[in-house]
Amino acid sequence: MTETLRQISFGEWDAHHATLKARGMNEEAYGGPLRRHVDAGGDRRLTKLRYDGSQASLRLWNFLLSEEERLFEAESNGRKIIGAMKDLGTIPVMAYSFPGVTAFYPDGAWWIPCVMELEAGLLRVADSLGVDDSFCPVRAMLGAFLCAGHFPTPDLLVCSVGATCDDFSAIAQRVDNLGHPVFWWEIPHRRSPEKNEEPVPLPGGTTAPRAQVDFVVDELARVREALEEVAGRELGENELVQGIKVANEVRRLLRELRLLTFTAEVCPLPSLELLIAEMTAIHFCSDREETLAVLADLVREVRTRVDSGSGFFGADAVRVFWVNPVADLRVMNLLEERGGRICGTEYLFSHAIDRIPEKIPPVEALARVALADPMVGSIADRADRICRDAWAFGAEAVLVSRIPGASHCALEGRLIGDIAKERLGMPVVEIEVPPVSDPMRASLSARLDALIETVRERRAARHPTERWTG
Repeated sequence: MTETLRQISFGEWDAHHATLKARGMNEEAYGGPLRRHVDAGGDRRLTKLRYDGSQASLRLWNFLLSEEERLFEAESNGRKIIGAMKDLGTIPVMAYSFPGVTAFYPDGAWWIPCVMELEAGLLRVADSLGVDDSFCPVRAMLGAFLCAGHFPTPDLLVCSVGATCDDFSAIAQRVDNLGHPVFWWEIPHRRSPEKNEEPVPLPGGTTAPRAQVDFVVDELARVREALEEVAGRELGENELVQGIKVANEVRRLLRELRLLTFTAEVCPLPSLELLIAEMTAIHFCSDREETLAVLADLVREVRTRVDSGSGFFGADAVRVFWVNPVADLRVMNLLEERGGRICGTEYLFSHAIDRIPEKIPPVEALARVALADPMVGSIADRADRICRDAWAFGAEAVLVSRIPGASHCALEGRLIGDIAKERLGMPVVEIEVPPVSDPMRASLSARLDALIETVRERRAARHPTERWTG
């Protein structure tokens, strides 16, 4: 029997949590009502969001929102803390292959101003250092390092440079200059192999010349040595192979979750919960084994809903492919309130969801993953994958969320949109979302309404969408 599910408000979670407990819910040590993250942690934006009310969703939210606590606990338990910056999904796979090592991304501080509604003061600290709002919101990372309290001081900071966001590189250099030494490794701009070069296949469908792969192998060997020095032991080849296998299980669960969610007739999982789930692939939310358990719970819940035909928003919700992470999480709720649903995503870390090759030397496998990063290749490569995925998942429109001040997407969104319009023949809209978007809510609603209405008009007119075969 099908069931139309309803998202719940933050205010409803207290009673709902009590109901789940009365039904026998067992919680992990980091569990509890969501309200504690507002009362004790100051995460005020949670009060404005709408949620999936399942036990699996509650576990997911608590897992995300307790990361700071778990990082400090890991430090107090004697684990080495590695701050990996910018590569989004490569170095943590290597770091977690060591026993007694925990890796996280200081980059994640870019969401703190949203979640705490600017009350943490991180952007003000960045302003005082001359890194103003002409920079990407990741500038909040500067404030997090100086204010402390959001994460432990890492035993090692690792950052990729080269073909990376100019804003991030500048901010990471400032972190280094402020007394937090950074171990730099280089990632080259991915290019197509020339006729006389050996092409190497990468996860996600792109290729790179053998010379670039070999260069990144050498760079990752340097990172491996730095990690070994901090860990006080060598990393065995079999340990790294096993680390890749565990990472691939995380990625397999995420691919299953995405496929179930995007292809279901009725949406079985709202956008915020899926975004959080996808983010765990980057660094396992500072706990690799618990990530596996959280994702397995979520996949079971979503599979049950798909099998029963249950879901949110109704079967007529407009199917939207979302490009780029959004600075204010509330805007994802807004799309659903206006009649849309997420049907495909590309949040700048698709390479962290693709399967890592297992039949080649493990460091080369990670080098191929690093080179598959959509941000180190051409816009054409990135747009190509977006188009392929949007078509495969049955999207009806593309929404590009431009990141304020980010040098890597000043014009990228428009170019991706133009390519998507030409190849897919579907409507595209580009929006810009600040960390707290409340003053822009009316204008954002109008943009989203126009997109939703355009798709519905096309449906009514039985508009023939050209099938893209590129």
